[in-house]
Amino acid sequence: MATRLGLGAGGLALALVALGYAGCSSSEAPAGAGGSGGGSTDACADCEPLPAAVCNAGSRYTGAGPAFVERTAEWGLTGVEGVRLSVVDLEGDGHPDFVVRRAAIASDDFVGDAGRSTWVMRNTGAKGFVDVTQSSGLLAMRTDPSGDRGRPGQVMAFADVDNDGDLDAFVALDTSDPAKSLGETSELMLNDGSGKFSFGPAGSAARSSEEPSHPSGVTFVDFDRDGAVDLWVTQSSYQGIGQFTSTPQQDRLYRGDGQGSFLLVTEQVGLATAPWGSIPDMNAASSHANAWSSLACDLNGDGNPELLAGAYGRAPNHLWQAVRDDSGTRFVNRSIAAGYAFDGDQSWQENQFARCYCQQNPTAEDCDTVGAPQISCSQPNWNHATDRQPFRLGGNSGTTSCADIDNDGHLDLLTGEIRHWWAGSGSDASEILLNTGEADVRLERPGNAAVGLSREHTTVSWDEGHMTNAVFDFDNDGWPDIYIGASDYAGNRGLLYHQASKLAFTEVALAAGIAHNRSHGVIVADFDRDGDLDVIVGHSRARCDATLPNDCYETANVRLFENVLGETGNFVQLRLEGGTGTNRSAIGARVTVVAGGVTQTQEVGGGHGHYGAQHDLVLHFGLGAACEAEVTIRWPDGALTTETVTLPAGHRFLLSQGTHPRVDPRSG
Repeated sequence: MATRLGLGAGGLALALVALGYAGCSSSEAPAGAGGSGGGSTDACADCEPLPAAVCNAGSRYTGAGPAFVERTAEWGLTGVEGVRLSVVDLEGDGHPDFVVRRAAIASDDFVGDAGRSTWVMRNTGAKGFVDVTQSSGLLAMRTDPSGDRGRPGQVMAFADVDNDGDLDAFVALDTSDPAKSLGETSELMLNDGSGKFSFGPAGSAARSSEEPSHPSGVTFVDFDRDGAVDLWVTQSSYQGIGQFTSTPQQDRLYRGDGQGSFLLVTEQVGLATAPWGSIPDMNAASSHANAWSSLACDLNGDGNPELLAGAYGRAPNHLWQAVRDDSGTRFVNRSIAAGYAFDGDQSWQENQFARCYCQQNPTAEDCDTVGAPQISCSQPNWNHATDRQPFRLGGNSGTTSCADIDNDGHLDLLTGEIRHWWAGSGSDASEILLNTGEADVRLERPGNAAVGLSREHTTVSWDEGHMTNAVFDFDNDGWPDIYIGASDYAGNRGLLYHQASKLAFTEVALAAGIAHNRSHGVIVADFDRDGDLDVIVGHSRARCDATLPNDCYETANVRLFENVLGETGNFVQLRLEGGTGTNRSAIGARVTVVAGGVTQTQEVGGGHGHYGAQHDLVLHFGLGAACEAEVTIRWPDGALTTETVTLPAGHRFLLSQGTHPRVDPRSG
């Protein structure tokens, strides 16, 4: 086995270390680790041997037997409700915990109150969770230091902001109505290492205490690769609860100082957009995004993460390509050029409300091209002057996930969309956007029919509420699978798809997979630490109607589905820890795993999606029938330092930058 340490995007080798052991301390790291020094050295004498591979024949979903079994009650999750979910290891014990929020921004009285909106659930490590919401301090209030109430928190993301070895939290809050937000603001909450949180700096710009904030997505990202995580906060046009306006806000980028404070740098790095009002600006996706989600990932492979915002209201999605030179990092708007703003179908003639308008105004421009409406034309819902414009012919975009779906080494996108039959084909559908791998990001849409992700509708009228999704390998065969959370409308339920071969997906039967109506919110982690990925899903009670299919359940209880298929397969799990010049939680690190002739690529994410979603920072790779994997890490430091090591299957490893790999001490 060999560990190779490299420097820079061009892969300049710094050291080649013959290695057969793991567990060395930083002081025993080979010369050249972390991007400095050079030469080579033998493995240290005190290193513990790597464990033998735990190797099975491999697992693969075939349609026979269950892949998941519900364990909600057994894991102590009865009464835990909501749709916005985030995984976080609160105490650093290696057992993934999670936070769930309702959609409302009601006050949070912690215990027994109908207005409760947030639960912080700690994983006991014995297939169970306990409620630590109040004791965690995550929802402490500046306006009520007594702690009798809890601060509302709509959007959350976790990262090691101060590089002290534990995960801190940014809790974003809509402050447009001080009465609903209880006079509180967004806050950075610092973790003391035991899962107890306290306020970050009061003067941080990220609190947005001087101006209203309408956050819809939060992502930690080290956009300038200086070793301190930054914050990408996207903004919607929601003001309070259910008060939609046509005045979206400017999305915001904050540079972190590594101590817990953030400085607003949106305009300095080229991210400024125009207010809504100019049709040419809106068609060019250069107006505010009307965001409904956030994302950061390196789409062109140059080490500099792109910033994305998925938009609601048929408005254009935004994709900002990072450009780095001697003057620093700036961003270029490639929303339309990359193919992310909206798809190529900009037809409007099938929109039923457009047909109603044209029926009533037959001499209006282009009305001679539309057919008769299939609805009763009693409700006006069409502006003929603007609704035929490109900026109104995109999608209602929720979560966009970033993953190498086809295992070609380029990170692709999966979009989630709300779509209604009456809007016609011009309304964008949830689909895969394949990355062509070009220097200037370009995404192609093969179409759902071509990859097996089509949704069949048996009635003329239908609605798709695909606001959340996840990409993960549930059967450990080395190929990413897809879960789409579909909610808020009759007939909607969770949709699990298995990728049998490259871009060949088939839906997993409910009896074998995840049977869950109105599935809104999804997180993925190995919650029981048995070598496969489990799933927790939220539930929305919006638009409940017992007379229609797939109705709401009695409560918005989350549900845990334990993976019972992948535990017989082969895997390797990796916890990354950044060294000098890299953020400690390794947000943005790119990991490539080669095993059994398959190459997989993942990045460590800092939160993404519709009002905050985050999976485990521990990366999980299914290995198929392979018993070992060649692992390459490209660290997100200034030099893009790379390291390569071969690891045996069946274990979780700690990869600390510049040191020998070792079995993760949190594996117990």
